[in-house]
Amino acid sequence: MTPGAALILCRFSLYGSAMFLWGASAYLGWFVPSGLAAQVGQQLRTWYRLALFLVVITTALTLPLQAATIGEGWTDAFQPKMLKSILGETNVGQAWIGQACATVFLLLSFVVPFVGRRATAVGAAPLLISATMTGHAAMNSGWLRPLHRINDGLHLLSGGAWIGALPAIVVILPKLREPMWQQDARLALTRFSTAGHVAVGLVITTGIANTILVVKAPPIDWQIDYQRLLGIKILIVCLLVGIAINNRYILVPRLGRSATLRWLKWATIAEMAFGFLVLGLVAVFGTLQPT
Repeated sequence: MTPGAALILCRFSLYGSAMFLWGASAYLGWFVPSGLAAQVGQQLRTWYRLALFLVVITTALTLPLQAATIGEGWTDAFQPKMLKSILGETNVGQAWIGQACATVFLLLSFVVPFVGRRATAVGAAPLLISATMTGHAAMNSGWLRPLHRINDGLHLLSGGAWIGALPAIVVILPKLREPMWQQDARLALTRFSTAGHVAVGLVITTGIANTILVVKAPPIDWQIDYQRLLGIKILIVCLLVGIAINNRYILVPRLGRSATLRWLKWATIAEMAFGFLVLGLVAVFGTLQPT
C-alpha cells in the first residue's frame, strides 16, 4: 500500500470515528432523557470503544503518513528531521497538534469517573474541526481563508450531528415497543427530528458554499477526478436528504403500525451506510486538486 492510500484510509477512519463520537454523544447528552441516554449509551459501548481506539490509532499514524506522503515514501515516515519540519513549519503539523490535543481530551472523557457524554462531544468537535486547518480549507488567502475554515467546520459538525447520531436512533427505535421507555423514546425521536431539520439545512447550505469556495463553479467537469467524486457525493447527499424526508414525513407519522417501525429502522441503517460512503469519497477527493 502506498503512503497516499494509507493516508486516505486513515482519514476515513478518523472522520467516521470522530463523527460518531460527536453526533451520538451530543444527541445523548443534550436531546435524550437521561435515563434512556444511559441505557442507549450502554448498548453502544462497543461502538464507543472501537471509535476511540480508531481515533487514537489514526492520530498516532497521521503524522508519519503525512511525512511519507510529503517526503519520498515510507523511508521518511519516521525520519526525525522530516517530522520536526512538518510540525513546526506547516498547516499539516498545526492540524495534527490540534488533533492530538483533542484525542487526549477524548481519552480523559472516557477514563475520568462521572464525566458524561457531553464531555465526549466537546472533545470530538475540535477533532473534526482540526481537519479544516489543512487541505482545500487552507487554499485561500486573506479573509477567505478563515471564512472557508468556519464554513468547513460547520459542514463537518452539522454532518456529524446528523450521521453520527443515527446509531443511537437505531437503538432507540425498538424502545418504542417497551412501556418503560416508550414516552422517553418518542420525546428523543421528536427532538432528533427538530434538530435534524437544522443539521440537514446546514449541511446543504455549507456544502453549496464550500463548492463555490473550492471549485468556483458547479462541479460538472467529470474529467477531473475531484469534480467527479464531488458530483457523486452531491448525488448521494441528495439521496440521503430524500431518505430523511421520507423517514420524517411518511414513516414517523405511521409508527403505530408494526411494519412501519421495521421499515424506519432499515431506512435509518441505509442513511448510515450512505453517510459513511460520503465520508469515503471525502477522504479521497480531499487529497486531489479541484481543477
